[in-house]
Amino acid sequence: MRTLRFVLGDQLTRRIAALTDLDPDHDIVLMVEVRAEATYVRHHKQKIAFLFSAMRHFAAELEAEGIGVDYVRLDEAGNTGTFTGELMRAVARHAPDRVVVTEPGEWRVWSMMQDWRDDCPVPVEIRDDNRFLCPRADFAAWAGDRRALRMETFYRGMRRRTGLLMDGAEPAGGRWNFDSENRKALPRGHVPPERIGFAPDAITREVLALVEAEFADHFGDTEAFAWPVTRTEALAAFRHFLAVGLPSFGDYQDAMRAGAPFLYHALIAPALNAGLLTAGEVCRAAERAYRAGAAPLPCVEGFIRQVLGWREYVRGLYWARMPDYAASNALGATRDLPWFYWSGKTDMNCLAQCIADTRTHAYAHHIQRLMVTGNFALLAGLAPSQVEEWYLVVYADAYEWVELPNVHGMVLWADGGVMGSKPYAASGAYIDRMSDYCRTCAYDVSQKIGAGACPFNVLYWNFLITHAERLSGNPRLAMPYRNLDRMDAGRRAEIRAQAARILDGLDAPVPLQGDLALSAPAGRRATTAPATTASRP
Repeated sequence: MRTLRFVLGDQLTRRIAALTDLDPDHDIVLMVEVRAEATYVRHHKQKIAFLFSAMRHFAAELEAEGIGVDYVRLDEAGNTGTFTGELMRAVARHAPDRVVVTEPGEWRVWSMMQDWRDDCPVPVEIRDDNRFLCPRADFAAWAGDRRALRMETFYRGMRRRTGLLMDGAEPAGGRWNFDSENRKALPRGHVPPERIGFAPDAITREVLALVEAEFADHFGDTEAFAWPVTRTEALAAFRHFLAVGLPSFGDYQDAMRAGAPFLYHALIAPALNAGLLTAGEVCRAAERAYRAGAAPLPCVEGFIRQVLGWREYVRGLYWARMPDYAASNALGATRDLPWFYWSGKTDMNCLAQCIADTRTHAYAHHIQRLMVTGNFALLAGLAPSQVEEWYLVVYADAYEWVELPNVHGMVLWADGGVMGSKPYAASGAYIDRMSDYCRTCAYDVSQKIGAGACPFNVLYWNFLITHAERLSGNPRLAMPYRNLDRMDAGRRAEIRAQAARILDGLDAPVPLQGDLALSAPAGRRATTAPATTASRP
């Protein structure tokens, strides 16, 4: 039987389900670079370059094994620009007896695959994605019809299921979660380790030139591209993290510092989400570091919780609740995304720093995403669909299965509590505690209201006032609402008035200039753009 094995760009592992029973003497592996996948949102240039380069390297590795590969480049004559078009062309070229593919990560591609079963002239077999530790069906069974799905409960079940960080029937160290010990700010003068990057080789340089030529109007820069694009490089990057990052990762995983975007983070999410690494192997390696005494338990548990807990959990939630999940908007947020999310031009230094680093590296770590760019979006009442599109555009590791639940549920609480028991709203005090951003900011983080006050402070109290009917009974928000109750009516009115001035200022039109006209994704550009600073009272 001759089989056409279709491998998508984020399935770059030799052990992917579609390749497990490959017959090199008869089968063909199909890989395609298509414009539709690069442009359904205007992905960061580095994300496109990372995937195209990793795909080309993976195809070369398969060919070195003696496997036949039909690789369609983006600029190849006749490229239809879509998965469906290229699959049908390949079926016509090779006349296979069947097509085998691994289930995709995104709902829209899953919908395409259902059409392939109907429209393709040969049978199409869709296999489960074996890179994940919790199959979709298992998560769906766990979730059932429960409204709230708590990650901690799921995580403990996965620890038992995999045996990771377990001592018999009990968790290592007698505790499931060391999160309370993993919230330290970087001490002044602390020097984080240098992190390794990978200079682009000939294949990557060719891809970078292609991306600059074909996707010039996409967000982001390519000059600092240093992502691993092969499994060998990804393993080297991960081993470097195990040696210099993991021993302090837990302590400083929530810390932020201007000019230091990477700190102790693993930087493996692009490689992990594209298949160059797998969840099981990185978790087992981290556990071995703990067992060998090379990294303390709180650091290792914090890392494993992000992979075994959050990553598996958000993927399961995505598939268990889509497609309806994306439509909810529990807090009624409708404000347009401010232009500074694309330009980085804002007097709020924390946002300026995080957005500038994102433009340069297609990266920000989880606290920058949740408590800076995400926290502002929550407090300002930005429309979930626009915020979610931004997160999908700007990061090299972003795919809808991981981006949507994290942003919709965790960042914006748009699901009304399916994922989290409370919104992650915070004033500027949190950012000041965990970073040095506020030291050089135009605003005063110690000032709650009035001229020069940090906009996060004003918007935080305004958020609590606005949503008091919905949130004041939440036990996890009891303390801030007690503080709010102590405010007299005049103080509340002052907060509301200043918040309105700040929020109205976000939408003040300014002319498009230079590359700012090219920063927003398709469907978001207009003849005017929101102002680049928060208004002052």
